[in-house]
Amino acid sequence: MTAFRSLLFNFYFFGELAMAMVVMFLCLPFPRPAMEWVIRTWAKTAGWGMRAIAGIDYEIRGIENIPDEPTIFASKHQSMWETVSFWWFFRAPVYVMKKELRSIPFWGWYARKCQQVFVDRSGGAGALKKMVRDSLEGLNSGRNLIIFPEGSRAPAGEKLHYHPGIAALYSRLSRRVVPVALNSGVFWGRREFLKRPGRIIIEFLPPIEVGLTRKEFAHELENQIESATDKLVAEAYESLKAR
Repeated sequence: MTAFRSLLFNFYFFGELAMAMVVMFLCLPFPRPAMEWVIRTWAKTAGWGMRAIAGIDYEIRGIENIPDEPTIFASKHQSMWETVSFWWFFRAPVYVMKKELRSIPFWGWYARKCQQVFVDRSGGAGALKKMVRDSLEGLNSGRNLIIFPEGSRAPAGEKLHYHPGIAALYSRLSRRVVPVALNSGVFWGRREFLKRPGRIIIEFLPPIEVGLTRKEFAHELENQIESATDKLVAEAYESLKAR
């Protein structure tokens, strides 16, 4: 049954995405909010499919740790789920993403239209400065900034190297950062066909206040995200065993 539901969901998810991308193409001549409305609508309908077809629901913890002002959120990255879900939580989030995604036909156009932040990981100090400048522009426009410090999806229970970009944003922008832990990879694994029914937990941890050195901040961020994520992943596996 899980395999059948996964098959149905994949057809639904990617079919709906294809239709949404056609509508996004038609929105290119219009102001940015039109494109964001289409993406937000697609994200919500994708969320419906996750619940109704794949049996994947979610729970938010630490909502009291989400500041009222535009903020930097540094999130664990295990699944495609979190690339969609931040559109449920925030009206028009700005994602920091690797520059290679900008070259993907159609998708790259839409991301640029929504003024997402692209970073050249091999570009050195100049690339970091541009990332900081573009990120500040997004925050100053009233939008929340989403960055995945590992830069790529890590299977549940594993950790990748944390890139220096988040520490650069923290120190140069003098903004507090909210760490985000989750266990999405248990239910929607990286490059896995099967989608396991269950409840994904995303947890917003207390903000890391300004004033730390880059090294202190990097250590604190990684420690908070990884320790909280380990607990959530263990909780998810226990929930699967209990069935």
